[in-house]
Amino acid sequence: MRFQGKRAVVTGGASGIGRATALRLVEEGADVLIGDVDIAGGQELAETSNGRIRFQKTDVTQAADIEALMAAADAAGGLDILFNNAGAAGARDKIDEISPDDWDRTMSLLLRSVAMGIRYAAPLMAKRGGGAIVNTSSVSALGSGYAPTAYSTAKAGVLHLTKVAAADLAKHNIRVNAVVPGFITTNIFTSALGLEGAVRDHVNGVIAQTAAHAQPVQRAGRPEDIAAAVAYLASDDASFVTGTHILVDGGMLIGTRASWDDSVPGLFSSLEAAAS
Repeated sequence: MRFQGKRAVVTGGASGIGRATALRLVEEGADVLIGDVDIAGGQELAETSNGRIRFQKTDVTQAADIEALMAAADAAGGLDILFNNAGAAGARDKIDEISPDDWDRTMSLLLRSVAMGIRYAAPLMAKRGGGAIVNTSSVSALGSGYAPTAYSTAKAGVLHLTKVAAADLAKHNIRVNAVVPGFITTNIFTSALGLEGAVRDHVNGVIAQTAAHAQPVQRAGRPEDIAAAVAYLASDDASFVTGTHILVDGGMLIGTRASWDDSVPGLFSSLEAAAS
Protein backbone atom coordinates (compact mmCIF):
# COMPACT_ATOMS: atom_id res chain seq x y z
CA MET A 1 0.00 0.00 0.00
CA ARG A 2 2.58 2.54 -1.15
CA PHE A 3 -0.02 5.27 -1.61
CA GLN A 4 -2.05 4.90 1.56
CA GLY A 5 -3.34 8.36 2.46
CA LYS A 6 -2.13 9.86 -0.84
CA ARG A 7 -4.28 11.78 -3.31
CA ALA A 8 -3.64 11.64 -7.03
CA VAL A 9 -4.85 13.28 -10.22
CA VAL A 10 -4.78 11.38 -13.51
CA THR A 11 -5.59 13.16 -16.75
CA GLY A 12 -6.98 11.04 -19.56
CA GLY A 13 -8.08 8.66 -16.84
CA ALA A 14 -11.25 7.29 -18.43
CA SER A 15 -9.54 4.75 -20.67
CA GLY A 16 -6.29 3.12 -21.72
CA ILE A 17 -3.12 3.94 -19.82
CA GLY A 18 -4.85 6.54 -17.65
CA ARG A 19 -7.56 4.13 -16.53
CA ALA A 20 -5.05 1.35 -15.79
CA THR A 21 -2.93 3.78 -13.76
CA ALA A 22 -5.89 5.11 -11.79
CA LEU A 23 -6.82 1.54 -10.87
CA ARG A 24 -3.21 0.70 -9.94
CA LEU A 25 -2.94 3.74 -7.66
CA VAL A 26 -6.24 2.86 -5.98
CA GLU A 27 -5.10 -0.73 -5.55
CA GLU A 28 -2.10 0.58 -3.63
CA GLY A 29 -4.14 2.85 -1.39
CA ALA A 30 -4.56 6.18 -3.16
CA ASP A 31 -7.69 8.23 -3.70
CA VAL A 32 -7.79 9.36 -7.32
CA LEU A 33 -9.44 12.17 -9.24
CA ILE A 34 -9.52 11.57 -12.98
CA GLY A 35 -10.03 14.24 -15.61
CA ASP A 36 -11.20 13.42 -19.13
CA VAL A 37 -13.46 14.60 -21.93
CA ASP A 38 -15.00 11.11 -21.98
CA ILE A 39 -17.89 11.68 -19.59
CA ALA A 40 -19.41 8.21 -19.93
CA GLY A 41 -16.10 6.42 -19.41
CA GLY A 42 -15.10 8.63 -16.50
CA GLN A 43 -18.41 8.28 -14.71
CA GLU A 44 -18.45 4.51 -15.23
CA LEU A 45 -15.01 4.13 -13.68
CA ALA A 46 -15.93 6.33 -10.75
CA GLU A 47 -19.19 4.47 -10.12
CA THR A 48 -17.44 1.10 -9.92
CA SER A 49 -14.62 2.23 -7.63
CA ASN A 50 -16.40 2.19 -4.26
CA GLY A 51 -15.76 5.90 -3.88
CA ARG A 52 -11.99 5.70 -4.40
CA ILE A 53 -12.10 7.33 -7.84
CA ARG A 54 -13.85 10.60 -8.64
CA PHE A 55 -14.38 12.07 -12.09
CA GLN A 56 -14.35 15.64 -13.33
CA LYS A 57 -14.91 16.54 -16.97
CA THR A 58 -11.65 18.11 -18.14
CA ASP A 59 -10.48 19.31 -21.52
CA VAL A 60 -6.71 19.61 -21.13
CA THR A 61 -6.48 22.00 -24.06
CA GLN A 62 -8.23 24.50 -21.78
CA ALA A 63 -5.96 25.84 -19.03
CA ALA A 64 -8.99 26.80 -16.93
CA ASP A 65 -10.15 23.17 -16.92
CA ILE A 66 -6.73 22.00 -15.76
CA GLU A 67 -6.62 24.61 -13.01
CA ALA A 68 -10.12 23.59 -11.88
CA LEU A 69 -9.14 19.91 -11.79
CA MET A 70 -6.14 20.59 -9.55
CA ALA A 71 -8.23 22.88 -7.34
CA ALA A 72 -10.84 20.15 -6.94
CA ALA A 73 -8.18 17.70 -5.80
CA ASP A 74 -6.82 20.24 -3.35
CA ALA A 75 -10.28 20.98 -1.97
CA ALA A 76 -10.88 17.27 -1.41
CA GLY A 77 -7.84 16.90 0.81
CA GLY A 78 -4.73 17.82 -1.12
CA LEU A 79 -2.63 16.75 -4.09
CA ASP A 80 0.36 14.42 -3.79
CA ILE A 81 0.64 12.78 -7.22
CA LEU A 82 -0.06 14.01 -10.74
CA PHE A 83 -0.01 11.83 -13.85
CA ASN A 84 -0.10 14.06 -16.94
CA ASN A 85 -1.35 11.51 -19.40
CA ALA A 86 -4.22 12.87 -21.52
CA GLY A 87 -3.61 12.85 -25.25
CA ALA A 88 -4.46 11.61 -28.70
CA ALA A 89 -2.61 11.09 -31.97
CA GLY A 90 -3.14 14.66 -33.12
CA ALA A 91 -2.50 15.84 -36.67
CA ARG A 92 -1.12 13.13 -38.97
CA ASP A 93 0.24 15.38 -41.74
CA LYS A 94 3.94 15.49 -42.55
CA ILE A 95 5.91 18.65 -41.85
CA ASP A 96 5.64 19.87 -45.46
CA GLU A 97 1.85 19.49 -45.41
CA ILE A 98 0.61 20.32 -41.92
CA SER A 99 -1.37 23.50 -41.32
CA PRO A 100 -0.35 25.96 -38.59
CA ASP A 101 -3.66 25.45 -36.81
CA ASP A 102 -3.31 21.65 -36.76
CA TRP A 103 0.24 22.00 -35.45
CA ASP A 104 -0.92 24.32 -32.68
CA ARG A 105 -3.83 22.06 -31.70
CA THR A 106 -1.51 19.06 -31.39
CA MET A 107 0.99 21.00 -29.30
CA SER A 108 -1.80 22.30 -27.08
CA LEU A 109 -3.13 18.80 -26.45
CA LEU A 110 0.17 17.00 -25.93
CA LEU A 111 2.70 19.54 -24.64
CA ARG A 112 1.02 22.69 -23.37
CA SER A 113 -1.38 20.55 -21.33
CA VAL A 114 1.53 18.91 -19.52
CA ALA A 115 3.15 22.27 -18.81
CA MET A 116 -0.09 23.65 -17.41
CA GLY A 117 -0.71 20.51 -15.40
CA ILE A 118 2.64 21.02 -13.72
CA ARG A 119 2.01 24.76 -13.41
CA TYR A 120 -1.23 24.37 -11.47
CA ALA A 121 -0.28 21.27 -9.48
CA ALA A 122 3.12 22.42 -8.21
CA PRO A 123 1.95 25.18 -5.82
CA LEU A 124 -0.58 22.80 -4.27
CA MET A 125 2.07 20.11 -3.81
CA ALA A 126 4.57 22.61 -2.43
CA LYS A 127 2.28 23.65 0.41
CA ARG A 128 2.00 19.95 1.40
CA GLY A 129 5.78 19.58 1.51
CA GLY A 130 6.31 17.95 -1.89
CA GLY A 131 4.92 15.51 -4.37
CA ALA A 132 5.54 13.45 -7.48
CA ILE A 133 4.66 14.29 -11.08
CA VAL A 134 4.84 11.77 -13.93
CA ASN A 135 4.38 12.74 -17.58
CA THR A 136 3.57 10.50 -20.53
CA SER A 137 6.03 10.76 -23.41
CA SER A 138 6.54 8.17 -26.17
CA VAL A 139 9.19 6.21 -28.05
CA SER A 140 8.40 8.59 -30.89
CA ALA A 141 10.24 11.24 -28.87
CA LEU A 142 13.45 9.28 -29.39
CA GLY A 143 13.38 8.63 -33.12
CA SER A 144 11.49 9.09 -36.35
CA GLY A 145 9.01 6.71 -37.91
CA TYR A 146 7.08 5.73 -34.79
CA ALA A 147 4.32 8.34 -34.95
CA PRO A 148 3.25 11.48 -36.86
CA THR A 149 5.64 14.43 -36.88
CA ALA A 150 3.65 16.80 -34.66
CA TYR A 151 2.95 14.06 -32.10
CA SER A 152 6.59 13.01 -32.01
CA THR A 153 7.80 16.58 -31.60
CA ALA A 154 5.36 17.25 -28.77
CA LYS A 155 6.42 14.08 -26.96
CA ALA A 156 10.08 15.07 -27.29
CA GLY A 157 9.10 18.38 -25.73
CA VAL A 158 7.52 16.50 -22.84
CA LEU A 159 10.84 14.78 -22.14
CA HIS A 160 12.76 18.05 -22.01
CA LEU A 161 10.01 19.75 -20.02
CA THR A 162 10.32 16.91 -17.52
CA LYS A 163 14.01 17.69 -17.01
CA VAL A 164 13.72 21.44 -16.62
CA ALA A 165 10.61 21.18 -14.43
CA ALA A 166 12.46 18.76 -12.16
CA ALA A 167 15.17 21.37 -11.74
CA ASP A 168 12.67 24.17 -11.14
CA LEU A 169 10.68 22.26 -8.56
CA ALA A 170 13.42 20.46 -6.62
CA LYS A 171 13.41 23.25 -4.01
CA HIS A 172 9.79 22.31 -3.23
CA ASN A 173 10.61 18.59 -2.83
CA ILE A 174 8.62 17.85 -5.98
CA ARG A 175 10.01 15.14 -8.24
CA VAL A 176 9.21 15.17 -11.97
CA ASN A 177 9.76 12.16 -14.22
CA ALA A 178 8.38 10.70 -17.43
CA VAL A 179 7.32 7.31 -18.69
CA VAL A 180 8.07 6.45 -22.32
CA PRO A 181 5.66 3.84 -23.69
CA GLY A 182 6.37 1.75 -26.74
CA PHE A 183 3.70 -0.10 -28.72
CA ILE A 184 0.85 -0.24 -26.19
CA THR A 185 -2.53 -1.60 -27.25
CA THR A 186 -5.02 1.17 -26.51
CA ASN A 187 -7.65 2.88 -28.64
CA ILE A 188 -5.32 5.76 -29.54
CA PHE A 189 -4.57 4.27 -32.96
CA THR A 190 -8.15 3.42 -33.92
CA SER A 191 -9.43 6.74 -32.57
CA ALA A 192 -6.95 8.57 -34.79
CA LEU A 193 -8.45 6.72 -37.76
CA GLY A 194 -12.02 7.45 -36.66
CA LEU A 195 -12.91 3.77 -36.25
CA GLU A 196 -15.72 2.61 -33.98
CA GLY A 197 -17.61 -0.49 -32.91
CA ALA A 198 -16.79 -3.86 -34.47
CA VAL A 199 -14.36 -2.35 -36.96
CA ARG A 200 -12.41 -0.73 -34.11
CA ASP A 201 -12.31 -4.02 -32.18
CA HIS A 202 -11.10 -5.91 -35.25
CA VAL A 203 -8.34 -3.41 -35.97
CA ASN A 204 -7.30 -3.43 -32.30
CA GLY A 205 -6.92 -7.20 -32.57
CA VAL A 206 -4.73 -6.82 -35.64
CA ILE A 207 -2.67 -4.16 -33.85
CA ALA A 208 -2.15 -6.49 -30.88
CA GLN A 209 -0.93 -9.28 -33.15
CA THR A 210 1.38 -6.91 -35.01
CA ALA A 211 2.74 -5.45 -31.77
CA ALA A 212 3.77 -8.89 -30.57
CA HIS A 213 6.32 -8.99 -33.39
CA ALA A 214 7.45 -5.37 -33.23
CA GLN A 215 10.01 -5.78 -30.44
CA PRO A 216 12.07 -8.47 -28.67
CA VAL A 217 9.42 -9.09 -25.99
CA GLN A 218 6.99 -11.11 -28.05
CA ARG A 219 3.68 -9.79 -26.79
CA ALA A 220 1.78 -6.58 -27.15
CA GLY A 221 2.35 -3.93 -24.51
CA ARG A 222 -0.55 -3.43 -22.12
CA PRO A 223 -1.74 -0.31 -20.30
CA GLU A 224 -0.94 -2.13 -17.06
CA ASP A 225 2.74 -2.26 -18.08
CA ILE A 226 2.83 1.53 -18.13
CA ALA A 227 0.77 1.80 -14.94
CA ALA A 228 3.38 -0.26 -13.09
CA ALA A 229 6.16 2.10 -14.17
CA VAL A 230 4.11 5.17 -13.25
CA ALA A 231 3.37 3.69 -9.82
CA TYR A 232 7.09 3.22 -9.22
CA LEU A 233 7.97 6.77 -10.26
CA ALA A 234 5.16 8.20 -8.13
CA SER A 235 6.13 6.20 -5.04
CA ASP A 236 8.70 6.72 -2.33
CA ASP A 237 10.61 3.80 -3.88
CA ALA A 238 11.72 6.41 -6.44
CA SER A 239 12.47 9.13 -3.89
CA PHE A 240 16.00 9.56 -5.33
CA VAL A 241 14.79 9.68 -8.95
CA THR A 242 13.92 12.93 -10.71
CA GLY A 243 14.34 14.59 -14.10
CA THR A 244 14.58 11.35 -16.03
CA HIS A 245 12.39 8.78 -17.78
CA ILE A 246 11.65 5.07 -17.86
CA LEU A 247 11.44 3.40 -21.26
CA VAL A 248 8.69 0.73 -21.30
CA ASP A 249 8.83 -0.52 -24.88
CA GLY A 250 9.44 -4.28 -24.81
CA GLY A 251 12.95 -3.61 -26.11
CA MET A 252 11.80 -1.82 -29.29
CA LEU A 253 14.64 0.70 -29.09
CA ILE A 254 17.42 -1.78 -28.28
CA GLY A 255 18.64 -1.30 -31.84
CA THR A 256 17.67 -2.06 -35.40
CA ARG A 257 15.47 -5.10 -35.92
CA ALA A 258 18.54 -7.05 -37.00
CA SER A 259 19.92 -6.71 -33.46
CA TRP A 260 17.28 -9.09 -32.12
CA ASP A 261 15.69 -10.78 -35.15
CA ASP A 262 17.99 -13.34 -36.78
CA SER A 263 15.80 -13.43 -39.89
CA VAL A 264 16.71 -9.84 -40.76
CA PRO A 265 20.19 -9.23 -42.16
CA GLY A 266 22.13 -6.58 -40.31
CA LEU A 267 24.72 -4.22 -41.71
CA PHE A 268 27.67 -6.25 -40.38
CA SER A 269 26.31 -9.58 -41.59
CA SER A 270 25.56 -8.02 -44.98
CA LEU A 271 29.14 -6.76 -45.25
CA GLU A 272 30.44 -10.18 -44.25
CA ALA A 273 28.33 -11.81 -46.94
CA ALA A 274 29.51 -9.30 -49.53
CA ALA A 275 33.14 -9.94 -48.60
CA SER A 276 32.91 -13.73 -48.79
